[in-house]
Order: sequence, then C-alpha cells, then structure tokens
Amino acid sequence: QLQLVESGGGLVQPGGSLRLSCAAPGFTSGDYNIGWFRQAPGKEREGVSCISKSGLGTRYADSVKGRFTISRDNAKNTVYLQMNRLKPEDTAVYYCAADSAYYGLGLGYDYWGQGTQVTVSS
Repeated sequence: QLQLVESGGGLVQPGGSLRLSCAAPGFTSGDYNIGWFRQAPGKEREGVSCISKSGLGTRYADSVKGRFTISRDNAKNTVYLQMNRLKPEDTAVYYCAADSAYYGLGLGYDYWGQGTQVTVSS
C-alpha cells in the first residue's frame, strides 16, 4: 500500500513563501503521477497542481499560476510544491495524491496523504 507523507505547512504572512513536500517512503515515486490538492473549511477539495511521472508534464489551477511551482526528485521519492506570494485565500489543508494512471487536477487519484495545514495570515 502506497503511503504519502506531506510536510512543510505552517503559518506565513501574506506575500510569504512555503515549500511543501510529498514523500513516498519505500516506494518508487517515479511510477506515479502526483497531484497537490487543498481544502479550505466549508469548501470542496480542489486541485492545485499536478506533475507527470517523468516530471515533464505539469498543470496548475488558474488561481495559483505564476505563484506556485511543482517539481519532483525521483531519486528522493519526493514531490515539492513551492508556494510564493501567498494570499490569505490560499489557507487550507494541502494534500498530495498519487496514481499510476490518472493525471490531472481532478480527484481520480487512488492514494492520498493525510494533509498539512497552510495558514496565510498577518
């Protein structure tokens, strides 16, 4: 069973930056497409970004284009989400997800992490 572990969340002021990590201990993350999602209180979970197995393909939600960058280091079995120029509306629990076939910003991933809280506030 693939397990995903997110880290890197926290409290940051508006305009600040955070880097989230998604690790897959014991598994070859290069076998999976990875997506990052977020869910704010009272809202549905939404896709933020995704990256293909090779790392050559990436997609972003319009709300984060130009501010967030997804990348992966398959040698470390880790996918990153660099978040810059953070806004209060970016506040949410962020989840990573993995699937060997599905690739996109929808919820079609088989494996999900437990999430990490990101709070953007002054």
